[in-house]
Amino acid sequence: MINPFSIQQFLFFLILSFIISCKDSNEVASEISEVTPQPRSTVSLIVLGTIQDAGSPHIACKKECCEKLFDQPDPNRKVVSLGLVDHENNKSYVFEATPDFPTQVKKLKHFSSSENELPNGIFLTHAHIGHYSGLMYLGKEATNAHKIPVYTMPRMKIFLEDNGPWSQLVVNENIEIKPMNDSIEVSLTSNIRVTPILVPHRDEYSETVGYIIRGPSKKVLFIPDIDKWSKWKNNISEVIREVDYAFLDATFYDGEEINTRDISEIPHPFMIESMQRFNSLPLSEKQKIHFIHFNHTNPVLDSTSGAYQTTIKSGYNIAGKNRVLEL
Repeated sequence: MINPFSIQQFLFFLILSFIISCKDSNEVASEISEVTPQPRSTVSLIVLGTIQDAGSPHIACKKECCEKLFDQPDPNRKVVSLGLVDHENNKSYVFEATPDFPTQVKKLKHFSSSENELPNGIFLTHAHIGHYSGLMYLGKEATNAHKIPVYTMPRMKIFLEDNGPWSQLVVNENIEIKPMNDSIEVSLTSNIRVTPILVPHRDEYSETVGYIIRGPSKKVLFIPDIDKWSKWKNNISEVIREVDYAFLDATFYDGEEINTRDISEIPHPFMIESMQRFNSLPLSEKQKIHFIHFNHTNPVLDSTSGAYQTTIKSGYNIAGKNRVLEL
C-alpha cells in the first residue's frame, strides 16, 4: 500500500527543487547581464548607461513600461554614460556624472583593473539633471573626493562655481574644473584625445556639447542630447562619415509615446526622423550608429517590440549597457 504521506513529501520536494532551480537560473541570467567583455586593445570604451536623465522606471510613471520595474528593477537600465580606459597608461574617464554614478564608476574601476575607485576625469555635456547631478557623490557627504578633474564648457563652469551645492565642491576642492572650448582638442594621455562640439539644445543653464573621442586607431562621436539635427550647424551624416562609431540621441522613437507632455517643450530628434535622414547612407555607415539616451517610454527598450526589430533590420544598433568598443 502506498503511503499518502510519502507521496506528499515527494511532491513537496519536487516543487521545492523546481522553485530553487528557477531561482538559480534567474540569478545566473542576472549575472550574465553584468558580465563585461575583457579589453583587447590599448584603449577601450564601455557603455555604462543608456537611459534618459530620469531613469527607468520614471518617477510617477503609471504606464505599462514602468509597472513591473518599480518592484523588479532592471540592472541594465542606467542613465546614459560612457567610460573610457587607457590600459597602457592606467587612466580612466567617464562621460556624464549621472544619478547612477556610484555603480557606474565601480563598473569602470573593475573594467579598468585600476586600484583607484574614482576616474581620472569627468566630462560633462550640459546642465540637465541626468548629466551632472552625480557630482554630488564627490562631496563631503559621500566620498569627499580631492580635486577630481571635471571638464566643462564656459557656461557650465560658471554654473557649477556660482550655484550651490555644486559651488561647495569647488570651494572644498572636491573637484577641479578643467575649462574647454568648442572644437578645441583636449589631450588626456598619449593615446586619448577628446574634442567638445557645441550642439543646439535647451540651454537654460549651460551650453550643450557632444564629444569626438579619439583613440589610437578609432574615433567615437557621442551626442546624447540635441534638439533636431536640422538645427545643427554641422551635417550629421558627414560627421558620421568621419568617425568609426556614433552614439546618437534616441530619446523618443516617435511622438506617439509622449501623450502627457508638450513635445515642443522637450525637443529631440525622433528615432524615426533620424532613420529617415540616414536612409540614404550605405549600410556600412548605418552600422556605425548606436542609438542611446532612451526615454522610459521608448519601445526599443523592449527587444521584442516592432520598433526594436525595425531599427535593427534597418542596419542600426541599439546601445546596450556593458558594450565594449576597442579604440
